[in-house]
Amino acid sequence: MTTAAIIVAAGRGTRAGGPLPKQWRDVAGKPVARWTLEAFADVDTLVMVIHPDDRDRAEQVVDGLDVLLVDGAPQRSGSVRNGLEALAKAAPDVVLIHDVARPCVPRSVNQAVLSTLANTQGAAPALAITDALWTGHNNHVTGTQDRTGLFRAQTPQGFHYSDILAAHRAFQGEAADDVEVARAAGLDVAIVPGDERNLKITGPDDFERAAKILTARKLLAPKESSMDIRLGNGFDVHAFEDGNHVILCGVSVPHNRALKGHSDADVGMHAVTDAIYGALAEGDIGRHFPPSDPQWKGAASEIFLRHACELARSKGYEIGNIDCTLICERPKVGPHASAMMAEMGRIMGLAPDRVSIKATTSERLGFTGREEGIAALATATLVKS
Repeated sequence: MTTAAIIVAAGRGTRAGGPLPKQWRDVAGKPVARWTLEAFADVDTLVMVIHPDDRDRAEQVVDGLDVLLVDGAPQRSGSVRNGLEALAKAAPDVVLIHDVARPCVPRSVNQAVLSTLANTQGAAPALAITDALWTGHNNHVTGTQDRTGLFRAQTPQGFHYSDILAAHRAFQGEAADDVEVARAAGLDVAIVPGDERNLKITGPDDFERAAKILTARKLLAPKESSMDIRLGNGFDVHAFEDGNHVILCGVSVPHNRALKGHSDADVGMHAVTDAIYGALAEGDIGRHFPPSDPQWKGAASEIFLRHACELARSKGYEIGNIDCTLICERPKVGPHASAMMAEMGRIMGLAPDRVSIKATTSERLGFTGREEGIAALATATLVKS
């Protein structure tokens, strides 16, 4: 699968203040645009869409990098289309479209978008809104807004190249982002986990926040010999009860029994979650989501796993890989392993080659051998990023 990234950098960034558009201002020792371009060094083709007046400055910023500079348009949608058209002669399979003002994007977010595109028409990172929402007028609260199903959108937003090119060619007017353009063309867009570090520089204070993130990244980069690498393990067991399917690593597997538990009893996902908590010395699922709390009864285990991943990243760690072994006589895991790995990767923001799901039996010994339940053992590797 060939990949390309379009960095949209044609705006003027007036809200950020200062004498230069924000993409050309220095943060943590480099221009914002340089940091952003370097975050996409792994793609096959890199395009940056710029304002025509900024070409000399852009050529200095991209020095030493293989970047195609393309003139933008007055509106963002037009700039993105120009970038897409510039790729037409050697069309990639998929394309990531990213705002230059997000220089702190972790590569794990890029990888999550790319891996999800293997099964969807589009994918984009976002963070669920957890704060209370108000409506207001003249600085007074006039009501509240339900936050269920609301997300804060981020970039990069990824698509199959031919689909998003056709969508932009057909789109009229201006759009908030490329997801809006894609949805107007009938494309399905999956949400992948965003990252709090993937902030968008908008106002003057954002430069300081970005500098802290990028400075930490820069200081860690040359010190490979002293990298902070952590390992954690997790183990979980659930008994069978009456039912017609089990949930294993996020996938519904037909079976003549179900797994018993306070939540959805996803034994594999629970083991992986505990492995991440263990690597962080943060206890286990029960510490963060007590089974005595009725709000977690029947909850999707994805909630627990996302929390563990977000906690790791908030502490500066990336998840290097996870390895999970399911122990049972039945159901047979092999036919569903690929779907399990894809689903776990989607939730965790990991590329498929960083997620291992496999199964074994206990040779008819013990409770798993008697088909009384399923056990799972997992290992997680965390690396300070």
